[in-house]
Amino acid sequence: MSTASTFARLTALAVGIAGVLACGHADAAAFQLKENSAKGLGRAFAGSTSAWGDASVVATNPASMRLLNGRQFQADVSAISFSAKLENGYSARNNGPTGPGTGTPISGGNGGDAGMIAPVPAAYFHLPFGENDNMHFGVSLTAPFGFKTEYDNDWVGRYHGVKTDLKAVDLGAAFSYDVNPYVSFGASVFYEHLTIELSNAVDMGAVINGSAQQKAAAAVLQGGGTPQQAQAAAAAAAQQMAQLGFSPGSADGFASLEGSHNGWGYVLGATFSVTEDTNIALSYRSKVEHDISNGKATFDMPANVAAFLATQAPGTFVNSGGKATLTLPASATLSVTHRVNDRWAVMADVSRTAWAPSFDKVTVDFDSNQPNNVLEFGYDDTTFASIGTEYKLSDTITLRGGVGYDQTPTNDAHRDVRVPDTTRTWLSFGLGWMPSEKTEFNFGYTHLFTNDPSVNAVTATGNVLNGKYKVQGDVLGASMNYKF
Repeated sequence: MSTASTFARLTALAVGIAGVLACGHADAAAFQLKENSAKGLGRAFAGSTSAWGDASVVATNPASMRLLNGRQFQADVSAISFSAKLENGYSARNNGPTGPGTGTPISGGNGGDAGMIAPVPAAYFHLPFGENDNMHFGVSLTAPFGFKTEYDNDWVGRYHGVKTDLKAVDLGAAFSYDVNPYVSFGASVFYEHLTIELSNAVDMGAVINGSAQQKAAAAVLQGGGTPQQAQAAAAAAAQQMAQLGFSPGSADGFASLEGSHNGWGYVLGATFSVTEDTNIALSYRSKVEHDISNGKATFDMPANVAAFLATQAPGTFVNSGGKATLTLPASATLSVTHRVNDRWAVMADVSRTAWAPSFDKVTVDFDSNQPNNVLEFGYDDTTFASIGTEYKLSDTITLRGGVGYDQTPTNDAHRDVRVPDTTRTWLSFGLGWMPSEKTEFNFGYTHLFTNDPSVNAVTATGNVLNGKYKVQGDVLGASMNYKF
């Protein structure tokens, strides 16, 4: 067994590629963003595709463009404040003689607040045409997925992740047809631009030490030695590498990975008005498969590590390209709105996101000597449900409110520092102001109530981090709608 081949089996996982593909935690489950409408935000997105007068349906359910009044343009922006802090009482240890997490304590602090405050913009255009305006055309610009976290470079969880940044931006075109005043069908296609960036430290001391142990043990076994002799040889190799400065936690490298891709998707919708005051809307958003072929991996290694790799494992931990296929999940939504009277309306939403087939396994392919690697994620499908109401206080002022339940696709077995995600409860309030028949302003606010998610993460090099996170989230949105 050669040193290079031993490195080949270790390096694909050690660089932490899993983090870039599992990045997530926005203000919907994982890295899914619901913040495309300030009006919808004010009622926890209840009635998101069945309520009257919200142009965001151009992107979410084209069939509901029937519920819009004339030609209009709408611009939205939401400010997401997300906080994620590793709480005191955590445990972080390197690989040791008896396995992962049994070695020396990992140096560093809790990494600071990994969250951020980020704007999420959206824009919509709607144009009715045809006989009695029974056909509709729309254009939308939205950000349906996105997330960013960043820790201190030297924090205790640096081997699990330092920076994670994912953005998906959709440009869509929609069309719908009103069969009659009560039944409409619609569809849209969208072009999605995805960018991904991540970084993390690499425990090269553990990689080199572990490789030497494997090589020594294999040589003894191939020569007819006993398992006990192989174990003794591995221990001697570990001590020798430690004397050379290569023990777990002693020689940190740093890896940065980035990539981008453009893909296509579609949305199908149907909207039924069972009475003049009740709308039922069904919509389906397709999955989008991104074949990232322009990936770039950059490695920064200590001088002693670089010298060792150059002779013992050439072609590993070197700057190279890479590719991977990442599928953003499909989702389906049922939305209902009922107008009680001229002032009151009530609404509800239920949506299901198919994370499991998209984030079950992902294969990463490096251009260098590092081999392909199959990454296990174990994401579960999720449900989002909300109820809300609107009250027309006057001809110009509308009040809104809502509550929601937002399920996480992660669990204790698969949650890591890049995805300190947890199920959350939404509490939302909103205000609408219509100073004229052509102009409308809307504002929404949501606070997310969460439990403290736990993390029990283990890297391929045996670095273990156990602890709990304090996660908080607030969203503030504003929009302007202009009819012309």
